[in-house]
Amino acid sequence: MPILAVLNLKGGVGKTTLSTNIAACLAAQDQRVLLIDADSQASALDWKNAREEDSFPVVGIPKPTIHKDITNISKGYDWVVIDGPPHANAVAKSAIAAADVVLIPVQPSPYDVWASREIVALIEEVKTLKDDLKAAFVVNRKIVGTAIGRDVSKALADYPIGMMKASICQRVSFAESAGSGKAVIETDQYGQGAREVKALVKELMGMING
Repeated sequence: MPILAVLNLKGGVGKTTLSTNIAACLAAQDQRVLLIDADSQASALDWKNAREEDSFPVVGIPKPTIHKDITNISKGYDWVVIDGPPHANAVAKSAIAAADVVLIPVQPSPYDVWASREIVALIEEVKTLKDDLKAAFVVNRKIVGTAIGRDVSKALADYPIGMMKASICQRVSFAESAGSGKAVIETDQYGQGAREVKALVKELMGMING
């Protein structure tokens, strides 16, 4: 059972959007998914409360005990997705310790590149105790038709963490679907946003298996 943590210690990078859409995409592939909201702001839980579908549960654990609790609460699931907090604290470290893969969303901005130092340092710290931990950046909210995403990829190359080939663009469909507690794959399964999420999930599966 793979455990994915979506984390960045900088706020506003789209962690919850990615977490909810990845979880919904996995559920659409008949995977039994548990989404853990580890952020005290509880945005994923708010999304769940606006949701009519019951394809997977969302539970709130904004506590530094995720790595201890996850064995019991994850029984019977094929995937666990953790929507992490936007701060370098014990909860973030616990989410990393619980994970098999950490996905770090970064917006195409130099501020996000600079802010990534903190999450990379925390991952490297946990790796000293968990050497099979995998991690990768993913460009999120990429502006369509610009080269900014490529520039960010080059800037992040200095970090000891790889970059996902798949990226997610800034699209109105993500905000519109979230407002009704849905994911883009549920509102338009053949739309550009859904295709981007599917490509990211496919790459994540390959990362887990290979």
